[in-house]
Amino acid sequence: MIDPITLEVVRETLSSIVREMRVTLVRTAYSSILYEGEDFSCVLMDRHAQIVAMSRGQDHPLHIVPISWSMKAVHERFGDDIHPGDIFLHNDPYTGGTHLNDVAMIYPMFAPAPAGQTGELFLFPVVRAHWGDVGGMSPGSLSGRATEIYQEGVRIPPIRIVERGRPNQAALDLIFANMRGPREREGDFRAMIGTCRKAAERVEALLGRYGHATLQACVSELLDRAEQRMRQRIRELPPGQYAYEAYLEGGHDQLEPLRVRASVTVSGDRVIVDLAGTSPQTAGPTNVGPAMAPTGAFTILKAFLDPGGEINSGAFRPLTVIAPEGTIVNARRPAPCGGMVEVKYCVESAVMGALSQAIAGKVTGDLKGGGNHCYVGGPDFIFYEYPAGGTGGWDGGDGNNAVRAFTESDITTIQPVEAVEQKYPLRVERCELRPDSGGAGHYRGGLGLVREVRVLAPSAQLSVLAEKSLLSPYGVCGGYGGAPNRFYVKRAGADVEPSPLPGKVSAFPLVRDDVVVMASSGGGGFGDPLERDPVRVLVDLAQGVVTPAAAASLYGVVVTDGVLDEAATAQRRRELAAERVIATLRLASHDEAQTRIVSLDGATARRLGVTRGHVVELVNRAGAPVRCWVGAVRDGASREAGVSPITLSMLGRVAGDEVEIRELASPVQ
Repeated sequence: MIDPITLEVVRETLSSIVREMRVTLVRTAYSSILYEGEDFSCVLMDRHAQIVAMSRGQDHPLHIVPISWSMKAVHERFGDDIHPGDIFLHNDPYTGGTHLNDVAMIYPMFAPAPAGQTGELFLFPVVRAHWGDVGGMSPGSLSGRATEIYQEGVRIPPIRIVERGRPNQAALDLIFANMRGPREREGDFRAMIGTCRKAAERVEALLGRYGHATLQACVSELLDRAEQRMRQRIRELPPGQYAYEAYLEGGHDQLEPLRVRASVTVSGDRVIVDLAGTSPQTAGPTNVGPAMAPTGAFTILKAFLDPGGEINSGAFRPLTVIAPEGTIVNARRPAPCGGMVEVKYCVESAVMGALSQAIAGKVTGDLKGGGNHCYVGGPDFIFYEYPAGGTGGWDGGDGNNAVRAFTESDITTIQPVEAVEQKYPLRVERCELRPDSGGAGHYRGGLGLVREVRVLAPSAQLSVLAEKSLLSPYGVCGGYGGAPNRFYVKRAGADVEPSPLPGKVSAFPLVRDDVVVMASSGGGGFGDPLERDPVRVLVDLAQGVVTPAAAASLYGVVVTDGVLDEAATAQRRRELAAERVIATLRLASHDEAQTRIVSLDGATARRLGVTRGHVVELVNRAGAPVRCWVGAVRDGASREAGVSPITLSMLGRVAGDEVEIRELASPVQ
């Protein structure tokens, strides 16, 4: 048995070491994306590629969980040929990386041994940091129009970049020669080494105090304890199989929806997430390697079931994720993987939608989507922004405005104006909350933001890689979706769309005085907006969160001379409820290989204002909605919606039940 006091001291010390790693990197990094944006994460791993410690609320699960795959790749490549003083780099998505910009540094440590001998591998301080550019077809490397990974930059397989304390300078020269802004890249590389060395000093001090055997026993106990907590939470779920689908905005010139299908099986103290039926890998950047789907599934499971427990690999043990090779959730070469944040989040949306069926009502509205990567780059500068958006409403409160999602840790929402204008030939002219962007609901979604940046350089290029630009974050339990993301350019008084497909931009040419507009999405609402307390709507109006038009059209709140008209509000709400489009569900056969499809009668389609190819939403009063593409419009006025069996299952309905249908998005021309 381990003394519980010792166990807690060791646990907190390990977490403290990781927190110090974060402080060290912020203070020594060269690029603003690290010292201002904090787009990096730190972790301590053990020799079995298990997460031992990370800092709660700061380090990004997206960065950390895949480190297990990166370390396994190092072990497979080098085996026992790992020595004190070695340091490894890795960013290859196909062997456990995220996207190419996220470079992992793996720093092996050895337990003390008698003189003349090498102790066994013990802990590994690891940093995964976003490098502002790793080469590729456009400044910043991330591009919404990439068609193969070679256009996204330098792939780094597991490589020993420092051997027994001696840098592999030839490899470093080759890497940095293929990246824009090599001085920043080299500076960040050295900052990462210093960060790992500082962590190693702290671990060595801990070894000196407690000894290897005691520390190893503590690590094993912490992992086992997290496992048991998670298994207990899973036992509290109703057993069964739950399915849901979420969609991504694939394509180059027109919307080609990509599907993530999640079948979640709860059995005893285990959960199996099977992603069979997910779309095949695509030629666009909307793919991930093998590490990201398990990361997304684990993040949601942990956040829903055990948010207060330790975050380590022990908590991962009860979860099995099946991600078929050759799909967008487990792509193979040469599929580009720049949009891995977007795909990972789509996995989270699908798993969250499935779990909502097991824990009815205990679900939040959808979030802003993925990374919202926005690059403005010129011959001698690269500005990288990733504007945050609103979080979803939940049963008890509104979403939060313009913050990172709960799956993204504590990375910066936006870079400070002073930092941007001091370092780049840019001027930030507007930065404010985006009214009406939060999804309407009994509890509304949080707001996105609007940020306008003027180009002061003679020329530059804009690249964007974002989701939720057409398929907005969904509301739950009857709530409405948030406003979609929008990225565009103001030029000479006119709005210019930089790409035929919103959210997918590659090296769009900018000129002096162009203004890049980043308008991020709001979170989805929770519950029926006609049930929101009118007084709360008045407060939203006073604060500018909701406009008068939205108050009347979505919430049915009538205000006369600044005063709530209760009688008119009650009447308006009855009218809005009567205007909702209700159809009877009937079973229809559809080709499941492409997209979720619904067939509508002509009268229902006309009331919705949709035709073939439009996207509609089937409202689920107990959880997440189901989004469908209109596949056929039949003659008649039967007010029926033909859907597949899996659609009925996701809605928790049977043929003959009624469902509300909402128009969501038009076809992209």
